[in-house]
Formats: sequence, structure tokens, C-alpha cells
Amino acid sequence: MSLKDNFTADEWFKVMTGPGRAGAAVVAASPSGLTGLLAEAQAIANAVRESVSRDSRTPLMEAMAADLLGQPAARAPEQERARNVEDVKNQSLEGVRQAMWLVNAKTSAEDASAYREMLMLVAQRTAEAAKEGGFLGFGGEQVNDKERAVIEELRQLIGGQPTGSDEAGTITHETPPGASEVRPEPGPDGSGNSN
Repeated sequence: MSLKDNFTADEWFKVMTGPGRAGAAVVAASPSGLTGLLAEAQAIANAVRESVSRDSRTPLMEAMAADLLGQPAARAPEQERARNVEDVKNQSLEGVRQAMWLVNAKTSAEDASAYREMLMLVAQRTAEAAKEGGFLGFGGEQVNDKERAVIEELRQLIGGQPTGSDEAGTITHETPPGASEVRPEPGPDGSGNSN
């Protein structure tokens, strides 16, 4: 039995696409030109490959690696089309929230930590992939304020603490992101249950 068997097909699709959605949120925060978009897409793919290829990978990373190398990607469930880049960013952040919630609920703390690290690696590498605000490759900054803001938003969304932090208040694999707030956290489909 694979760790993947803990998830429905739709849930597994959300977990598999979570890293891409983390990258998409950064891209949407500060869209680049065509060459920048290509560099950012390559950065997302490279960060995912790096995360699932480590020698010390967790069972979740093993299952994701097997899926990436083996079967064709599952078909995306129907969702509302984004009307603008702000919608893309918000839908991407929601996809990351749902994926992290599922990983927290259905895997070990070690798996959740590895997934959280992957999401942050993807976001950081995507932000660093292309300069923003320059002209013909001159000027601009490697990571701008909008990208830094969405990276911080992702950090809060997936656990609230910088990667590797052991400070009190770190959210565990049994606590969905945002559960420390007063309002109850909805399930991955927004209904309040995980089925």
C-alpha cells in the first residue's frame, strides 16, 4: 500500500498540484514578460524535482516522485476561471491551503514538514528566477516587494513559522493551517469535512 492510497483521486491531485500553485501565486503577484515566465516555470519544475529527488525523502516525497515519473497527470477538476492575475493569485493560494490541509491531515509530521519545505522552495526559486521591473534585462530587482509579500502570505498559510523553526506555536501535522485563529478551518472543499 502506498501513501497515495490515503487520498482520494481529487485529494491527490490537489497535493500534486500544490507546489505548482505556490509558484503560480508568486508569478501572479508580479507577472513577468515571456522570458521571465519561462524562467519561472523552469524554476518551479526544478524545485519540485529537487525536493522529490533528495536521498532522505519522506514517504510523501517518494509517492510524489513515483507519480511524477510514472503515470500521466490526472485531469484537473472543474474550477472557476480566473478573470485576472489577482484571481489567479487567490485561487493559487486557496489551492495551496487545501493541499497543505490534506497533507497535514493525512500524513506524518515528517511528510508535512517536507511538503511545507517544498512549497517554500518552489515559491522562493520562482521569485528569484527573473528580474522584475527592469527594461531589456537592465535594472529591476531579483525579488520585488509583491513577490516577498506573497511568499510571506504562503509562509503564514502553510504553517506560520519560517522553515525549520522549532519555536512554540509551530503548527503540527494534526492542525490545519489557520486553526490557531478564532474561526474554524473548513475542509479542503470548503465544507468543513475532509471527505
